[in-house]
Amino acid sequence: MNIGYARVSTKEQHLHLQEDALKNAGCDEIYTDVASGSKSQRPGLDKALEFIRSGDTLVVWKLDRLGRSIQHLIETVSALKKRKVAFKSLQENIDTTSSGGKLIFHMFSALAEFERDLIRERTDAGLKAARARGRMGGRPSLLDNRQIKRMIQMYDEQKNTVAEICKIYEISRPSFYNYLKRQNSIDKNKKVASDQVLTAGNIDGGCA
Repeated sequence: MNIGYARVSTKEQHLHLQEDALKNAGCDEIYTDVASGSKSQRPGLDKALEFIRSGDTLVVWKLDRLGRSIQHLIETVSALKKRKVAFKSLQENIDTTSSGGKLIFHMFSALAEFERDLIRERTDAGLKAARARGRMGGRPSLLDNRQIKRMIQMYDEQKNTVAEICKIYEISRPSFYNYLKRQNSIDKNKKVASDQVLTAGNIDGGCA
C-alpha cells in the first residue's frame, strides 16, 4: 500500500500539485502538513508514520517535503527501513526498494558521517588552540542574559530545532537545557513573588 505525505510551508501555498502527483503515483492515503521545513511538530507526518505498516511505501513529491535536514531525512528513512517500510521520492526518482535508491541513501549517510567528523575535528582543533593560549579545557564562554532570552525565544517560536539553536550559540544540548531550566526557574520565582505582592496588597486593602 502506498501512503503519501505532502507539505507546504505557509497557508498561502497550495497542496494541489503534490496531492495530484501522489494520487497519480497510486497513493491510497495522503497525509498533509502546513509547516515550515525547520518546524519539528508535524501532526500529518506523525499520523502517516503511525498508520503505515510493514510492506507499505511512504511516498513524497520531493525530498525536502519530508526531512528538516539531511540528517533528519536519513534518520526518518532508516526508521522506515527498520519497520520494513519502503520510501519513494517522485521528483528525485528515488526508490529505496531499488539498488539505485539504496545507493543514494548510503551516500547521504556517508556525507552525514563526514560532516560529524569535520565538526569533531574543528572542536578538537579549537581545544588544542585554547590550551596553547593557556586556557585549560574547552568549555564555551557563558551566554549573557540577552543571548539567553533570544535563544529561548527561538525555542518557543519553534522555528529552529534544538540542534540548530545549539549550533548558532555554539553550546551543547545539555547546556541548552540547563539554560532553559534555569530561565524557567527564574520566571517561576518572579511569578510567585508577583503573586505574593498582589496578595499582600489585597490583604492591606481589606484591612483599611
